[in-house]
Amino acid sequence: MKEIRGHAKSQRAREIERLMQMGKKRSNLRMRLKISIWEWTVAFAKFLKSFLDVLISFIMLILLSPLFAITAILIYLNDPGPIFYVANRVGLNGAYFGFIKFRSMYMNADKMKDLLLEQNESKDGVIFKMKNDPRVTPIGKFIRRFSIDELPQLINVLKGDMSLVGPRPPLPREVAEYTLEDRKRLHVRPGITCLWQIKGRSEIPFRQQVQLDLEYIRSQGLKNDLIILLKTIPAVISGRGAY
Repeated sequence: MKEIRGHAKSQRAREIERLMQMGKKRSNLRMRLKISIWEWTVAFAKFLKSFLDVLISFIMLILLSPLFAITAILIYLNDPGPIFYVANRVGLNGAYFGFIKFRSMYMNADKMKDLLLEQNESKDGVIFKMKNDPRVTPIGKFIRRFSIDELPQLINVLKGDMSLVGPRPPLPREVAEYTLEDRKRLHVRPGITCLWQIKGRSEIPFRQQVQLDLEYIRSQGLKNDLIILLKTIPAVISGRGAY
């Protein structure tokens, strides 16, 4: 009798253990399924963002081609030389790329900058800003005022170096002065416009720019990107902080 009861208990124990193992397997399966769905959702969101970046940039380049041609002629007539200015900028995960802009400064602007460093009006000192920068040409002031000089960055978007919305790409010398917190800005693809671009541009101190960029990274999504793009239009028209 004792052997029978002992055998029955042993069977119940094995059955309980089997059920627990099945429960663990189902739990692990659900967890793996949730992770897979999340990874797929993130991958799809990234793909959709990249697809829309390329599509919108391509359409805008076609529609804005007359403006590109007129701007190119005016730049050359004002100060003969290259139409575009290409500089090394730091992008996603610290990778360098050629950042394209319409040239808004005189040909010797880079050499003049070292002489003007003491007149830097940026409160934080990491970036260089001057409201009345003598290096900027007359036509350069106009295209900066309405952010026309930034339009060639649509080519950077087509190449995959940039996105329409994201933190603005910094210069290598700026990144050299970054803190670990600042470097989080490099965890996403840089953009043509961003939160601080629609909140005052150059009037926003560097540290506040960083905080706004980190805020964007934490809450980024297609809906927020669309809102920023729409708010960029009145921000460009107003010209606030454009210098």
